[in-house]
Amino acid sequence: MDTLFEDVAFWGLAALTVGGSLLVVHVRDVFRAAIFLVLSFLGVAGLYVMLSAEFLAVVQILIYVGAISVLIIFAVMLTRDVSHGNRSTLVQPAALTMGVTVLGLLVWAIVRAEWTVLPEELPAPLAEALVDTSGRLGALLVRDFVLPFEIAGLVLLAAVIGALALVRQRDQQNEG
Repeated sequence: MDTLFEDVAFWGLAALTVGGSLLVVHVRDVFRAAIFLVLSFLGVAGLYVMLSAEFLAVVQILIYVGAISVLIIFAVMLTRDVSHGNRSTLVQPAALTMGVTVLGLLVWAIVRAEWTVLPEELPAPLAEALVDTSGRLGALLVRDFVLPFEIAGLVLLAAVIGALALVRQRDQQNEG
Protein backbone atom coordinates (compact mmCIF):
# COMPACT_ATOMS: atom_id res chain seq x y z
CA MET A 1 0.00 0.00 0.00
CA ASP A 2 2.85 2.41 0.77
CA THR A 3 4.37 1.86 -2.64
CA LEU A 4 1.09 2.68 -4.39
CA PHE A 5 0.66 5.86 -2.32
CA GLU A 6 4.26 6.90 -2.99
CA ASP A 7 3.85 6.28 -6.71
CA VAL A 8 0.62 8.27 -6.88
CA ALA A 9 2.13 11.09 -4.81
CA PHE A 10 5.27 11.20 -6.98
CA TRP A 11 3.36 11.30 -10.25
CA GLY A 12 0.93 13.86 -8.86
CA LEU A 13 3.77 16.12 -7.71
CA ALA A 14 5.62 15.60 -10.99
CA ALA A 15 2.49 16.53 -12.97
CA LEU A 16 1.98 19.59 -10.73
CA THR A 17 5.58 20.71 -11.27
CA VAL A 18 5.71 20.13 -15.02
CA GLY A 19 2.17 21.44 -15.57
CA GLY A 20 2.91 24.59 -13.59
CA SER A 21 6.13 25.10 -15.53
CA LEU A 22 4.38 24.68 -18.88
CA LEU A 23 1.67 27.13 -17.83
CA VAL A 24 4.36 29.67 -16.83
CA VAL A 25 5.67 29.56 -20.38
CA HIS A 26 2.34 29.52 -22.21
CA VAL A 27 0.22 32.02 -20.26
CA ARG A 28 0.26 35.53 -21.75
CA ASP A 29 -0.55 37.34 -18.48
CA VAL A 30 2.66 37.83 -16.49
CA PHE A 31 0.86 37.94 -13.13
CA ARG A 32 -0.79 34.56 -13.76
CA ALA A 33 2.57 33.20 -14.92
CA ALA A 34 4.04 34.22 -11.56
CA ILE A 35 1.21 32.40 -9.75
CA PHE A 36 1.86 29.26 -11.81
CA LEU A 37 5.55 29.59 -10.96
CA VAL A 38 4.58 29.40 -7.27
CA LEU A 39 2.61 26.24 -8.06
CA SER A 40 5.64 24.73 -9.77
CA PHE A 41 7.89 25.64 -6.83
CA LEU A 42 5.46 23.93 -4.44
CA GLY A 43 5.59 20.77 -6.57
CA VAL A 44 9.38 20.77 -6.37
CA ALA A 45 9.18 21.17 -2.58
CA GLY A 46 6.87 18.16 -2.44
CA LEU A 47 9.36 16.13 -4.46
CA TYR A 48 12.08 17.11 -1.99
CA VAL A 49 9.91 15.82 0.86
CA MET A 50 9.51 12.51 -0.97
CA LEU A 51 13.30 12.29 -1.25
CA SER A 52 13.62 12.77 2.54
CA ALA A 53 15.33 16.11 1.97
CA GLU A 54 13.22 18.05 4.44
CA PHE A 55 15.69 20.90 4.74
CA LEU A 56 15.69 21.48 0.99
CA ALA A 57 11.88 21.39 0.98
CA VAL A 58 11.69 24.03 3.70
CA VAL A 59 14.29 26.19 1.95
CA GLN A 60 12.38 25.78 -1.32
CA ILE A 61 9.19 27.00 0.32
CA LEU A 62 10.77 29.81 2.33
CA ILE A 63 13.09 31.20 -0.32
CA TYR A 64 11.48 30.40 -3.66
CA VAL A 65 7.78 30.25 -2.85
CA GLY A 66 7.97 32.92 -0.16
CA ALA A 67 10.62 35.41 -1.16
CA ILE A 68 11.38 35.07 -4.86
CA SER A 69 7.77 34.66 -5.93
CA VAL A 70 6.62 37.63 -3.84
CA LEU A 71 9.46 39.68 -5.34
CA ILE A 72 8.39 38.69 -8.86
CA ILE A 73 4.74 39.49 -8.11
CA PHE A 74 5.73 42.90 -6.68
CA ALA A 75 7.82 43.60 -9.78
CA VAL A 76 4.89 42.66 -12.00
CA MET A 77 2.51 44.84 -10.02
CA LEU A 78 4.88 47.83 -10.19
CA THR A 79 5.51 47.46 -13.93
CA ARG A 80 3.39 49.38 -16.37
CA ASP A 81 1.77 47.75 -19.41
CA VAL A 82 1.93 44.24 -17.94
CA SER A 83 -1.39 43.30 -19.50
CA HIS A 84 0.09 43.33 -23.01
CA GLY A 85 2.34 40.33 -22.36
CA ASN A 86 5.46 39.47 -24.31
CA ARG A 87 5.74 40.53 -27.90
CA SER A 88 7.27 38.33 -30.59
CA THR A 89 10.91 39.07 -31.33
CA LEU A 90 13.63 37.72 -33.56
CA VAL A 91 15.27 36.04 -30.54
CA GLN A 92 12.43 33.51 -30.04
CA PRO A 93 13.57 30.97 -32.70
CA ALA A 94 17.12 31.02 -31.31
CA ALA A 95 15.81 30.61 -27.75
CA LEU A 96 13.62 27.69 -28.83
CA THR A 97 16.57 26.05 -30.59
CA MET A 98 18.75 26.51 -27.53
CA GLY A 99 16.06 25.11 -25.24
CA VAL A 100 15.59 22.01 -27.41
CA THR A 101 19.38 21.54 -27.54
CA VAL A 102 19.70 21.74 -23.74
CA LEU A 103 16.77 19.34 -23.34
CA GLY A 104 18.44 16.89 -25.74
CA LEU A 105 21.73 17.10 -23.85
CA LEU A 106 19.96 16.50 -20.53
CA VAL A 107 18.09 13.48 -21.88
CA TRP A 108 21.31 12.12 -23.37
CA ALA A 109 23.15 12.58 -20.04
CA ILE A 110 20.33 10.92 -18.09
CA VAL A 111 20.23 7.93 -20.43
CA ARG A 112 24.01 7.50 -20.44
CA ALA A 113 24.51 7.94 -16.67
CA GLU A 114 25.23 4.95 -14.47
CA TRP A 115 22.59 5.18 -11.75
CA THR A 116 23.74 3.35 -8.66
CA VAL A 117 22.20 3.18 -5.23
CA LEU A 118 24.25 3.77 -2.10
CA PRO A 119 25.46 0.56 -0.46
CA GLU A 120 23.87 -0.65 2.78
CA GLU A 121 27.03 0.04 4.81
CA LEU A 122 28.42 3.52 4.26
CA PRO A 123 31.84 4.68 5.41
CA ALA A 124 31.63 6.34 8.84
CA PRO A 125 32.28 9.95 7.71
CA LEU A 126 29.68 9.69 4.94
CA ALA A 127 27.09 8.05 7.18
CA GLU A 128 27.67 10.73 9.80
CA ALA A 129 27.21 13.49 7.22
CA LEU A 130 23.93 12.04 5.93
CA VAL A 131 22.25 11.80 9.33
CA ASP A 132 20.21 14.75 10.65
CA THR A 133 21.54 17.33 8.24
CA SER A 134 18.74 19.79 8.93
CA GLY A 135 19.51 19.78 12.65
CA ARG A 136 23.18 20.37 11.99
CA LEU A 137 22.50 23.16 9.50
CA GLY A 138 20.07 24.83 11.90
CA ALA A 139 22.63 24.68 14.71
CA LEU A 140 25.29 26.16 12.43
CA LEU A 141 22.97 29.01 11.39
CA VAL A 142 22.07 30.03 14.92
CA ARG A 143 25.43 29.33 16.54
CA ASP A 144 28.47 29.60 14.27
CA PHE A 145 27.14 31.63 11.34
CA VAL A 146 24.56 33.83 13.07
CA LEU A 147 26.33 37.09 12.17
CA PRO A 148 26.54 36.43 8.38
CA PHE A 149 22.94 35.16 8.47
CA GLU A 150 21.72 38.36 10.12
CA ILE A 151 23.82 40.56 7.81
CA ALA A 152 22.28 38.83 4.77
CA GLY A 153 18.83 39.55 6.20
CA LEU A 154 19.69 43.22 6.70
CA VAL A 155 21.07 43.52 3.15
CA LEU A 156 17.86 42.04 1.75
CA LEU A 157 15.77 44.39 3.89
CA ALA A 158 17.82 47.38 2.67
CA ALA A 159 17.29 46.25 -0.95
CA VAL A 160 13.51 46.05 -0.49
CA ILE A 161 13.36 49.46 1.23
CA GLY A 162 15.52 50.98 -1.52
CA ALA A 163 13.29 49.53 -4.25
CA LEU A 164 10.19 50.88 -2.56
CA ALA A 165 11.80 54.31 -2.14
CA LEU A 166 12.73 54.40 -5.84
CA VAL A 167 9.21 53.45 -6.88
CA ARG A 168 7.64 56.03 -4.57
CA GLN A 169 10.02 58.72 -5.85
CA ARG A 170 9.21 57.84 -9.47
CA ASP A 171 5.46 57.93 -8.79
CA GLN A 172 5.77 61.34 -7.10
CA GLN A 173 7.70 62.70 -10.09
CA ASN A 174 5.03 61.42 -12.50
CA GLU A 175 2.25 63.05 -10.45
CA GLY A 176 4.03 66.41 -10.11
